[in-house]
Amino acid sequence: MKAAFITGHGGNEVVSVGERPLPPRGPGEVLVRLRAATLNQVDLYMRNSGAGIRHQLPQIMGLDGCGVVEEVGPDETRLRPGQRVLVYPGITCGRCEFCLAGQPVLCASMSLLGEHRDGTFAQYLSVPAANLFPVPAPLGDAEAAALGVNHLTAWRMVNTQARLQAHETVLIFGIGGGVSLAALQLARLIGARTIVTSRDELKLQRALALGAHHAIHSQREDVARQVMALTDGRGVDVVIENVGAAVWDSALRSLVRGGRIVTCGATTGDQPPADLRRVFIRQLQVLGSTLGNPGELAQVLALCQRGLLRPVIDSVYPLDEVHAALARLESGAQFGKIALRID
Repeated sequence: MKAAFITGHGGNEVVSVGERPLPPRGPGEVLVRLRAATLNQVDLYMRNSGAGIRHQLPQIMGLDGCGVVEEVGPDETRLRPGQRVLVYPGITCGRCEFCLAGQPVLCASMSLLGEHRDGTFAQYLSVPAANLFPVPAPLGDAEAAALGVNHLTAWRMVNTQARLQAHETVLIFGIGGGVSLAALQLARLIGARTIVTSRDELKLQRALALGAHHAIHSQREDVARQVMALTDGRGVDVVIENVGAAVWDSALRSLVRGGRIVTCGATTGDQPPADLRRVFIRQLQVLGSTLGNPGELAQVLALCQRGLLRPVIDSVYPLDEVHAALARLESGAQFGKIALRID
């Protein structure tokens, strides 16, 4: 089968498109013929170094995907050949204390597609049947693929971790990135007041068109100062961020007393100044978040099925042009998800 895979670590020179073995379908697994996948920041991380993540080379890239069931086992009753499905990217043990407590996203031995094992930038994928969900009818392949990481991550950040309420105000950094846009969409569905930031004026205007209440140009304006002006000196209840060191100080200074900051990434560095006095004096809550549980993904899919939620797709590239897709992601120019079409 054709796939995009890394043969080492560095730049796009270590990313190849070529033939890889067809994945065998193990007991309880389903073979899926993939149609689309989307790019995530971890794809760049795995290409660049993959430091700290156990993996073997060569490795097929990609965490999320959408496709069609190709083959099921004799005991499978929920899925059928020809059915459109999307992928939940975490393979869990089902036996550790976290899985047994209903929190498989915290599984002590979770392996992730595209990180610990071959991923979705390929024509075929074999995963446990429990990792596949029927695609909501209104969605195209690229839109459906985006849900398994992008919108699932945002859902857990906004709803499970932050517990955002309709009467609250949320500050979302880096609008234009997939998780930030998904967080905006989810916050608007809740009815919360939304403030977004970006260094790109066009992205800010597009976010306002999508329903953001206020937009701050983070290169020209002091974010915390603008937040205080917009909230009459109070600050926001919740901050959603995946940028890391570059925005951490502004994020903490933007929070109301007792406010919550939820982080899922550190693209500008993972060692920001802690400002512990502000954290404990103002009793701020710092919450980490990664991916989400299958049950949370089901809640996302229910919103999509009802026509209330639809991912924003920036661009779609054929699998053969994965280098161009990775370069666009690395540039930060995208507004929404960058997708691969897998024929």
